Amino acid sequence: MEENQRLLLLNKAKNFFRNEIVKAHINVGCKKASQLKNYNINPFLFKYLANFLKGNDDAKSIAEALVLPRVLGSSINTSFGMRIQKLISELFEGFGSTTHGVDIEFIDAIDGRKKYCQLKSGPNTINFDDVETIFNHFKGTISLARTNNLNIGINDMVVGVIYGETSELSSHYKRINEKYPVIVGKDFWHRLTGKEDFYYDLIDAVGEVALEVDGTKVLHQTIETLSKEIEAKFS
Repeated sequence: MEENQRLLLLNKAKNFFRNEIVKAHINVGCKKASQLKNYNINPFLFKYLANFLKGNDDAKSIAEALVLPRVLGSSINTSFGMRIQKLISELFEGFGSTTHGVDIEFIDAIDGRKKYCQLKSGPNTINFDDVETIFNHFKGTISLARTNNLNIGINDMVVGVIYGETSELSSHYKRINEKYPVIVGKDFWHRLTGKEDFYYDLIDAVGEVALEVDGTKVLHQTIETLSKEIEAKFS
């Protein structure tokens, strides 16, 4: 990969993070977090958690105990996971696949073979049922390829995990890896771009965008809005 190509991809990634992840986090994630109807409140725990966090169980403390895990955890992780395929398609035009159950197709920079890849966000983002679904998709692709006299081997069907380490893979990924390669984090981006450290370049680029964002005002307003609703309902 030439230096100008590397910089172009990193700039695309920064714009994607600004326009897709940050905007969705603030405009959708925080808005939902400010509404009590979007929580499944455990009546045995919500006051305990507020006391644990703030030392009291007033409405604002309860709101903080509810909002912080949502806004700083599940909300943005869900947003990122839902946009993985769009991230790759914006970075690498032409990598999209029309094959059922395959997200992208690319030439592996390490072994030179064409890979048929299903994308996942992180090392713990699939469940038990996803494993059989992936197996069935990959079997179908291989069977179709053989019918059309295409040279596709088992090792050409891969699961690409956007971030993480091999050691962090859940048992579900490990089960897949027994039959089809699961390529994780640094290795995935190396095979995709041909640049060994592109994964870290990408993390640094997104980190630069993070420095542009000060969400304290939005977070404060989210907590205030929710606390008023809690006070009205539970007081």
